[in-house]
Amino acid sequence: MRNSWKLGVVLLAFVILASGCGYNKTIALQEGVDAQWAQVENQLKRRYDLIPNLVETVKGYAQHEKELLTHIADVRTSYFQANSRNDKIKAATELEGVLSKLLVLKETYPDLKANESFMKLQDSLEGTENRIAVERKRYNDAVKELNTYIRGIPGSWWASMTGVTTAEYFSVEEEAKATPKVKF
Repeated sequence: MRNSWKLGVVLLAFVILASGCGYNKTIALQEGVDAQWAQVENQLKRRYDLIPNLVETVKGYAQHEKELLTHIADVRTSYFQANSRNDKIKAATELEGVLSKLLVLKETYPDLKANESFMKLQDSLEGTENRIAVERKRYNDAVKELNTYIRGIPGSWWASMTGVTTAEYFSVEEEAKATPKVKF
């Protein structure tokens, strides 16, 4: 009888110590998701700060080539609206032709080739898009870890005790898949 009482005390002590670990893990996972989301938002802010500068540079510099830039935007739209593989191939081929005209334009207008502010903004935007992709992946990884833990046992117990719920993955919504309109 005395040994069973000691065993009960030892088990109770173990449960109390282990419970702190589960509680702390749940909170840490939730904080990880929140921290990763903040990183995504930082990169999105960077993107939205760069885009107006890039657009204004292009507008101011390439006003005389507005038709070509509009055609590039139209071909891009036709690619994303294509319903079949053949339609996508046709649109991609047309885009290659339009882009070759843009490259010829760079040769015709040496200043365009040498426009450092445009090139720097373009490089910054490309780098930002890559950073956004990395941060989205890291955020989704943190969401997966949290959601997996709190959907299992004992994670679900700790989640209910701490009020932590599943997090949403960062996925592209249907509205965001629509081709943006480029206007100059």
